[in-house]
Amino acid sequence: MKLTHSIASLAACALLAVPAVAGPQLKIPDFSHLRAKAVDSVDITLDGFLLRLAQKFAADDADDPDGDPEMAILRDIKSLRVRTFEFANEGEYSRDDVESVRKQLAAPGWSALVQVHEREPQSNVDVYINTDGDKILGLAVIASEPREFTIVNIVGNIDIDKFAKIEGQFGVPRISQNE
Repeated sequence: MKLTHSIASLAACALLAVPAVAGPQLKIPDFSHLRAKAVDSVDITLDGFLLRLAQKFAADDADDPDGDPEMAILRDIKSLRVRTFEFANEGEYSRDDVESVRKQLAAPGWSALVQVHEREPQSNVDVYINTDGDKILGLAVIASEPREFTIVNIVGNIDIDKFAKIEGQFGVPRISQNE
């Protein structure tokens, strides 16, 4: 019995000594305290059964050369989470709420892909990818303005060209500038 406890203690110490590597799944706060204040809110969580159902439709469209790019991106995705809140007035949400998610993107494995920060009008858009070698394992988008913010977290094998085709849809903020 003592040997079992000793081995368990050594194993626990060994696990603690291994540096933590953040995965592509972000810890997004519940934000339930903001729903009542928001003029508009979107909460999308696709994983498990619902995502497999969407992937089934994506697979059916795979043979169609004119198939929806919105469905094609879902083929290799494990989870999709979108949180968007819009408020009537500035200061109705705490910047700390957004920063708690943004800070996670400083962890190993995450790399900035796009960062747009404007002073007037105040606007921040950050796009990060979580990679392992040449493979993109996750994507995160955080867009914030004084009266609204959006957080998107996609986990799975992500084709960035397909992702670009759905910006401005499903709560994914538009990043490219249209002339």
